[in-house]
Amino acid sequence: MSRIRETLKKVGFNTFFFLLVGMIFLAKAFPEWGTEESPLPLKSITGVGISFIFFFYGVKLSPQKLKEGLSNWKLHLVVQSTTFLVFPLVVLLFYAIWGHPDSYLWLGTFYLAALPSTVSSSVVMVSIAGGNLPAAIFNASISSMVGIFITPLWMDLMLPETAMSFDLTDTFIKLSLQVLFPVIIGLMLHSRLIKFVNKYQTALKNFDQGIILLIVFTAFAESFAENMFEGHSAGALIGLGALMLAFFFLMMGLMYLISGLLKFNRPDMITVIFCGSKKSLVQGAVMGRVMFPDPVVFGVILLPLMVYHALQLMAGSAIAQRLGEKERGN
Repeated sequence: MSRIRETLKKVGFNTFFFLLVGMIFLAKAFPEWGTEESPLPLKSITGVGISFIFFFYGVKLSPQKLKEGLSNWKLHLVVQSTTFLVFPLVVLLFYAIWGHPDSYLWLGTFYLAALPSTVSSSVVMVSIAGGNLPAAIFNASISSMVGIFITPLWMDLMLPETAMSFDLTDTFIKLSLQVLFPVIIGLMLHSRLIKFVNKYQTALKNFDQGIILLIVFTAFAESFAENMFEGHSAGALIGLGALMLAFFFLMMGLMYLISGLLKFNRPDMITVIFCGSKKSLVQGAVMGRVMFPDPVVFGVILLPLMVYHALQLMAGSAIAQRLGEKERGN
């Protein structure tokens, strides 16, 4: 258990997780602080903060490592296909059987399925499990940038069946200005700023998490203020957690099956399993803020992603630790 706890700590399942939960309770207690009438300009702060998050993310990327990662194209194709095709198609299949057209929780589940993979936790878990680490870094990085365009496309297909819609071109422009361009600028300044980023990586990590906490707080505050969670009992939320856990294991199983059919070696299989089954809370919070301008609805849509995020850290860390021990035993 101590090793599992240490693994959880490495991937970020520590104070930040409990602060995320705390933001929900804080939003419930003081919803007026996260609305348009708030005396604090929280939305303006988060808007600027998001651009800084992705600027420093771009600085962390190594152009040389990205070039080196291009050679293993078969592995990359599988990871990106599972992230952006298999995930949404599986949710659409379940939606066709059990879905409710007017349910924002279903929309939120589809939204998490359309998101890119995580970066830090995927890379850490692949490393612990003994996978192909360079491939994991490459795929997690590429996934984050590709998702800026693919996720809105998926949501544009899904949203016409709901009471919501958004301008796809406007969304691309906003995400490019707020996410893609800062990443590119950061990547161009990699050699000049990487020492600074490495020196202050703890402070930058705390800054990233602080901005995400503000996004979560404002989203849930607006939803609580408009009573969007009425009708969702504690039992329903526990049921959502059980479904998200089952969904995570289903996707890991599919990744394992696909890797086996393609006869990937063990390190590549581990990379597919972990990179292909993860979803990014950071980009989910950032892109959702643009695609769902109604903050009342956004809080409900964000809920499945937050639950999935917590469970993927818990279950994924335990599995990574077990695979790592098995590899060392051999």
